[in-house]
Amino acid sequence: MKDYLIKAYAYDGTVRVYVARTTQMIAHAQKVHDLWPTSAAALGRLLTASVIMGAMYKGALNHDDHELTIRYATNGPLEGMVATTNAKGEVRGYVGNPHVFLQYNDGKLNVAQAVGQGQLHVTKDLKVRNIFTSSVDIQTGEVAEDFAYYFTASEQIPSAVSLGVKVNDDHTILHAGGFIIQMMPGYQKETVTTIETILKDLPPISVLLDQGNTPEMIAAKLTQDNYQLLETMDLHYRCDCHKEKFERGIISLGPVELKRLLEEDNMIETVCHFCLETYHFDANDIQKLIKESEKNRDN
Repeated sequence: MKDYLIKAYAYDGTVRVYVARTTQMIAHAQKVHDLWPTSAAALGRLLTASVIMGAMYKGALNHDDHELTIRYATNGPLEGMVATTNAKGEVRGYVGNPHVFLQYNDGKLNVAQAVGQGQLHVTKDLKVRNIFTSSVDIQTGEVAEDFAYYFTASEQIPSAVSLGVKVNDDHTILHAGGFIIQMMPGYQKETVTTIETILKDLPPISVLLDQGNTPEMIAAKLTQDNYQLLETMDLHYRCDCHKEKFERGIISLGPVELKRLLEEDNMIETVCHFCLETYHFDANDIQKLIKESEKNRDN
C-alpha cells in the first residue's frame, strides 16, 4: 500500500483532521541513513508529523512552494534531528546519531530517552518576506506530545497528535503513520469531550495500522463515521539536492578560502545530510568557483 495522507473536516466543520500512512517513507529513510530501531522510530515520528504539518499550508497562500524545517536541538543520544517538508507531500530528514537502540523494560523503544531534553524549532519559509522561526521546550521527547504542545503554545491551536513507528523483529519498518486533530474557531466544549473520550479508548496508531486500518478508516474512528473528505495527498521521502545547490554554498566561502582548499586538497567533496549523495568538485571546478566568488565580491 502506498503512503498517503487525507485531510478532512468533522463536527460541523469545527475540527480539522489529518491522517497519514508513512510506512514506505520511513522505511526509505531507514535504508538511506542506516537507522537502528530507536533512531528509526524517532526520526519516523518526526518525518510523519512534519509532512502532515507541511500539508496544512497547501493552498494557504495561493502557492505551494513554501518550506518548513523542524529541528530537534536536544542533548540525548540521538544528538538532535532535522526534517524539512513542503506542501506537496515531500519530506526529508536525518538524525545526528543513526545508531541508537534504547528500550524500556517491556521491550518498547525508548524514544524519549534517545531524544533527551532541549528545544523544538519550527522555521517557516513561506516565500513571502521574512523567514520566521518559533521555538518551544521539549515536553517529553516522545515527539507526538512535543508537537501537540507546539501547536497549542506557539500557534494557539488546541491539537491532539498521535505518531507511531512499529519495527519488525529484524529491525525493518512494519508500519508507520500518524494523525493530527485540530480545533477550529467556533468549536464546542462538547466536541472536545467527545474527542477526548474517543482518543482514550483508541489503540495506538501503530496498532491501528497493524490491524489493517487505512487513513480513511482511522478518520472514521476519530469522527464517529462523520467526516468530510477534502483531499488525498501522496507522500514521499524526497531530497531536492543537486550539485548547483552546493556550488552556491561553496562560492560563499570566498576566494581566499577556496584558493586555500585548492592548494591543500586540489578537490572539494560535499555530502548531503538528507540523502547522503556525494558531490565532487575537482581543480577545474574550484577554479571556476573562485572566479565566480571574486565576481560576486566585486559586485
